[in-house]
Amino acid sequence: MTEYVTIQGDTWDLISFKVFGNERYMLNLIEANPQYHNIVVFPANIKLIIPEIQIPISNRLPPWKRGG
Repeated sequence: MTEYVTIQGDTWDLISFKVFGNERYMLNLIEANPQYHNIVVFPANIKLIIPEIQIPISNRLPPWKRGG
């Protein structure tokens, strides 16, 4: 299980961007951490569970950006 420890000022979309490289996965984070669903701006030192998700690789990206 992967965890993320918040820093003061983190938000769901910012954490999603830091962890997954895109804000669109913030709902996955909220679903994995329902006890914090009402927090908009996090204080420091909250441990969040980072769910495992499949991030699609676009064929439109050049090969050096596909990770392969």
